[in-house]
Amino acid sequence: MMFRRSAANKPLNGSRFWVRTVAFAAAVAALLAPAAVFAERSTAVIPKQTIYPGETLDETLVEVVDVTNPDLADGYVRSIEEIEGKVTKRTLLPGRVILTSALRDQYAVERGSTVRLVFNNGGLTITAAGSPLQDAAVGELIRARNVDTGVIVSGTVMADGTIHVVAK
Repeated sequence: MMFRRSAANKPLNGSRFWVRTVAFAAAVAALLAPAAVFAERSTAVIPKQTIYPGETLDETLVEVVDVTNPDLADGYVRSIEEIEGKVTKRTLLPGRVILTSALRDQYAVERGSTVRLVFNNGGLTITAAGSPLQDAAVGELIRARNVDTGVIVSGTVMADGTIHVVAK
């Protein structure tokens, strides 16, 4: 039994047109590919010099560079805005990316200093002098000792340096 091609299955004489169209599309994609790669290129913040634990970072100590290693794991600082006001937890070496886990917020209260303890319950507000038992940043829950009574309370550190005591 013989088969014949129907008119719908015959190759078109315009197949050269399709080859040219595909070649043109490939050329355009090749020209646009570097622009797309450049637009997606990420940056990293690296120290200019050795930075020791406890130092506050600012833009004079670091520089922003393009990331050229595609295998670099995520979790590093990408812009100067991410480090403003941060303090280092460990030594940062020049030329190495700064991991976000190596930074912390500045402490709002420090262990052993004198702070104001504030307790609010409805319309009742009680304030007392206290001493934090640990360093803490804004928003952290810590323990503090009431200087007058010696009672240890827990509270949240506020931006103004006070500790808002939570009820038991």
